[in-house]
Amino acid sequence: MSKVASPLVATSRLTIDLGSIVRNWKLLGLFTPDAATGAAVKANAYGMGLEPVTAALDSAGCRHFFVATPGEGIRTRKVAANAEIFVLGGLTRENAAFYQEAGLIPVLNDPGEIEIWAERCRQTGNRKPCALHFDTGMNRLGLSESQALQLAADKVRLHSVSPVLIMSHLACADDPQHPMIDRQKQAFDRLRAVFPGFMGSLANSAGILAQEGLGYDLTRPGIALYGAEAIDSTVGPMDSVATFEARILQVRHAKKGETVGYGATHVLARDSVIATVGAGYGDGVPRAASGDGVALRAQFPGAVGHVCDKDVPMIGRVSMDSCMFDVTDIPAAQLEKAEWIELFGENVAVDDLARACGTIGYEILTGMRERCERSYSHDPSGD
Repeated sequence: MSKVASPLVATSRLTIDLGSIVRNWKLLGLFTPDAATGAAVKANAYGMGLEPVTAALDSAGCRHFFVATPGEGIRTRKVAANAEIFVLGGLTRENAAFYQEAGLIPVLNDPGEIEIWAERCRQTGNRKPCALHFDTGMNRLGLSESQALQLAADKVRLHSVSPVLIMSHLACADDPQHPMIDRQKQAFDRLRAVFPGFMGSLANSAGILAQEGLGYDLTRPGIALYGAEAIDSTVGPMDSVATFEARILQVRHAKKGETVGYGATHVLARDSVIATVGAGYGDGVPRAASGDGVALRAQFPGAVGHVCDKDVPMIGRVSMDSCMFDVTDIPAAQLEKAEWIELFGENVAVDDLARACGTIGYEILTGMRERCERSYSHDPSGD
């Protein structure tokens, strides 16, 4: 053992560049110059922190935010006083009052929700805006085409809920050649024709980048704001946003033939130097990232870290509070000065970590735990 960290400091940290998020938002707007550019800040702004991210985007001029729940909407309202905040799901009779009080715009997904909102507006004598979500083929949420046509024909009912936006969601935009994109666009165009005069929104991050003609009046980028892949194996022109690092808790020497981690799944093929870092699945490192001892290793290599200008392989199983890396090839003098190993950031793409886990960057980012210490910078260059 040559080095033990102080117990008084965080053992995992996520450093987030708010300036990069703003630059990504502005860059995405250039792809659809005739549309307003909103921002999806649901799931704690994809793990980056809802309040600081929303405040930065609001200051930059973003006027449309999308969240998943009314609770997220209320948090967003506190830092974006004048923005339009769309809540994608969860309207009930019990919480409808909160929408009105906080000025949240419910996205109505079925006839039952339309009736709830109409009833609330009648009871208060105050027609507040809503958005209408149409299912154009994803079969997840939204009014079917037949339900939408019935609503369009019922002018009294339509007027009672005061829609300001009609929207749908693309199922396959991460594959720009997928025929589903055109099928959904055609379905959305049919519905726009019977709902004239309302803003339309179809494109998420992948939809913005996949092809022209999907921007309509308002886009809803999410993952691309946060620097991860929106289209398969393509980061696009986005800035990297976050760096996830784990503090080196201990560096130890072990002999060839000894084992590492739970289950003794990694057997050392040589005399080795092992760095144990203070981040595990309790911080946001998926157990599936393990170098050994998980089923995915039959298909994909395990995760890597980055330290002293070198990539180093994760070895053994990820545990709740720690994981291990083989740092044998790092010169001892350099390793002695190292304090942190990067798990994703400038040197290790978040999507590379995701691939090692058999998942996607979305899940890695939104899975960052509270215990991981977050800090923020806002480099204004390029804003």
